[in-house]
Amino acid sequence: MHILLIHQAFTSHDEPGGTRHYELARHMVQKGHRFTIIASNIIYLSGKHASTQKGLVTERDLDGVRILRAYTYPSLHRSFVRRMASLLSFMVTSLLAARRAGPVDVVMGTSPSLFQAASAWLIALLYRRPFLLEIRDLWPEFAIDLGILKNPILIALSRYLARFLYKRATHLLVNSPAYRDYLVAKGIRKEKVSLIANGVDPDMFPQQEKKMRNAFALKGKFVITYTGALGRANDIDTIIRAATRLRNEHRIHFLLVGDGMERHRLEDLVQTLALSNVTFTGAYPKARIPDILASSDACVATLQDIPMFRTTYPNKVFDYMAAGRPTILAIDGAIRQVVEAAKGGLFVRPGDDVSLAESVRFLSQNPLQARTMGERARAYVVRHFNRHQQARQFAKLVQRVAAEKR
Repeated sequence: MHILLIHQAFTSHDEPGGTRHYELARHMVQKGHRFTIIASNIIYLSGKHASTQKGLVTERDLDGVRILRAYTYPSLHRSFVRRMASLLSFMVTSLLAARRAGPVDVVMGTSPSLFQAASAWLIALLYRRPFLLEIRDLWPEFAIDLGILKNPILIALSRYLARFLYKRATHLLVNSPAYRDYLVAKGIRKEKVSLIANGVDPDMFPQQEKKMRNAFALKGKFVITYTGALGRANDIDTIIRAATRLRNEHRIHFLLVGDGMERHRLEDLVQTLALSNVTFTGAYPKARIPDILASSDACVATLQDIPMFRTTYPNKVFDYMAAGRPTILAIDGAIRQVVEAAKGGLFVRPGDDVSLAESVRFLSQNPLQARTMGERARAYVVRHFNRHQQARQFAKLVQRVAAEKR
């Protein structure tokens, strides 16, 4: 069986970002299937070129997974207009790259963005193959709630495109149970929606030494780490406000690992506040994240306080848990249920920097409780959100979708 995935922001372990699709694809290849991924030639978080090869489409083999990199306008983190140009350019070039994929059995699209999902639908239509649509975020609703998408005409067109794709997909795949509930409430048949949650490969996070502390000059500190995008949705301002409240507790240090549209503004803010307890490291490849988390004492996850974000399963939280670190969670809803079921961290209200600072202080003063939370968190994700188990579920789903008529 040959699966074709259209995913602009695809990343491997050598690049920063979520690696769900790489891990699922590698499992499929190990089971004797073929897997081709059409991705951007620009790495999403860093903005760097993913390949030194020249051409509209370049090709690479990665552990048996075929990666086709299509030219993309390189402006994801500069402005909304240039971001749209980047998304639309990939929508066109991914169609051209699909011609090099050869015969396929299933075409898989993933959202966001809706544009790349539309490309996958069109390719499936042209190839006359089943169309599997994965919903990783509920766009455009997230953008509307954040105030990024305000124009009534664009909102109406975006919602129309989402409904169009939902209706025409052979099957829908979601990574959070709240997304399935949302789609069913919108009139999608329950049997058309499958859940394979976000999760983690626990083998990537063995119990390691804190060897990265010297690299960041953090020996003897209580390190609280955030990993991931530094964007508008991520509410890093709350972390910085908490750091301001703890500025006189010199043992506590915040490590912000990642990149994004807000990074320069946030760095300027930290400089203006003269905070010496916050370090921006930039983006690191996923393969280095286990070392960074092993060098941390606790981790933090934040999102803006909007209703739609209560439906999410952020990848970073599963990484934190697999690394055996307690999570301070400033996100309500579905992921809160996971952390609390594991007894693997502390919940604070989104945007509440006072409670966030108090939680950091509590963990720094109670290291035994912090370690116990981390141990429980790891045991829970190994049992319930293990990527090896999810890969087997994905293989069964794709085989079932391949057998369906478009």
